[in-house]
Amino acid sequence: MTSSAQPGATLTVTPCTDRALWDTTVRELGGHPLQLWGWGELKSAHRWSAERVLVRAGSGAGAPVVGACQLLTRALPGPLGGFVYAPRGPVVARDAGNSDAPAAVPAPGEVADAVAAYVHGSRRAVAVSIEPDEDAGQFALGPKWREAKTPVLPARTLILDLRKSEDELIGDMSKKHRQYIRKSGREETLEIRPVETIAQLDACLEVYRETSERADFGLHEDSYYHDAFTMLGDDAPVWAAYVAGEPVAFLYMAKSDRTAFELYGGMNDTGQRLRANYALKWHVIRHMKSIGIERYDFGGLINDGVTTFKTGFASHENLLAGSWDRPGPGYTIWTEGLPLAKKIVRSLRRR
Repeated sequence: MTSSAQPGATLTVTPCTDRALWDTTVRELGGHPLQLWGWGELKSAHRWSAERVLVRAGSGAGAPVVGACQLLTRALPGPLGGFVYAPRGPVVARDAGNSDAPAAVPAPGEVADAVAAYVHGSRRAVAVSIEPDEDAGQFALGPKWREAKTPVLPARTLILDLRKSEDELIGDMSKKHRQYIRKSGREETLEIRPVETIAQLDACLEVYRETSERADFGLHEDSYYHDAFTMLGDDAPVWAAYVAGEPVAFLYMAKSDRTAFELYGGMNDTGQRLRANYALKWHVIRHMKSIGIERYDFGGLINDGVTTFKTGFASHENLLAGSWDRPGPGYTIWTEGLPLAKKIVRSLRRR
């Protein structure tokens, strides 16, 4: 996709309004599922607006695409304009951070600069905030960028390399996790299957409410999860572990061609007793591997009980590039004194 770029070509940024073209581009570039069209559609139905832009090396429709970025905008009061956020974006050509790549391929930071210049040149935005799905140190940014004081997605996470064999993946788990996976997987009362209807999803949301009350975290309204289920379709699969026909644990995913990403999950008291989440998660990991996905992202590590559970699935952790802002007018007010900023970020953290 990038091989025909000309050395020294100027990067141009143009909107994309074709869903098929957009999703094909994101998939071919190895992009994250939160950059797929359906995620922007979901957010647009819940107080945001979405715009998708393609970054080309050169001008004209025939110039090669070297990046793409789905931009979510939340309107802010008065002169602040809007807060513009790229969840796990921008997406860049897979070889753009490789020192052995052809000189014609722009660095990831150049793609980010082009996107930010497009936003600030077309509207009033207090900040363009990006959270690239790249390893720390692999997405160098220029001096105009600032590390965000209120990141949305945690940079610290756990990503499994699904190109490894199942034996290698199991061997990298803690001894306790291996034991619990085998034990819960042998539990005769437990059945794991996909969630296929809104009614089945509603049963899972009852489990989620129990989980939120026990762990003291907030939820979206049910319509949000319904919309994610329908607007992302096959890109937002849900699995549940059932006992006697009732869900006791569930896992709500988002996936692209390269990456599977955990969105939501929970279990009730029965699920806890049976340790259903061990068998369920391993089932989903194996499924994602079977359909050719390369990376399984546990959705962040934030030093809580869930993090302790997640980290038993591997002997390593991952650190991504982090959250970075390209400031606009009013940025200091946004970061230092506006309560709305914290409220918006809290709502984003529920994804």
